Amino acid sequence: MINITQRHRIFIACQPVDFRKGIDGYAAVCRRQLNIDPFNGHCFIFCNRKRTAIKILLYDRNGFWLCHKRLSTGQFKQWPTHSAQVVTISPEQLNILLQ
Repeated sequence: MINITQRHRIFIACQPVDFRKGIDGYAAVCRRQLNIDPFNGHCFIFCNRKRTAIKILLYDRNGFWLCHKRLSTGQFKQWPTHSAQVVTISPEQLNILLQ
């Protein structure tokens, strides 16, 4: 079970990502595009182009978690569209995003 606490920083990649990637592909996006080390234990959230699915990458000292959530209907309408590559949110905001 993934336990996201207040000590985690949660980063949302603002631009859509190719969902054919695996753990190594998302870790590379963290390093190359977001300029953040994926091994730091923070949470990274990515969306697909249609904003109908998200993937969460998290390193927990034992290995990586890669979680995928796809909506049965609708889109993630509150997805940030900033010119920045990444924005941060709180664990509470993550819970709202996932519900």
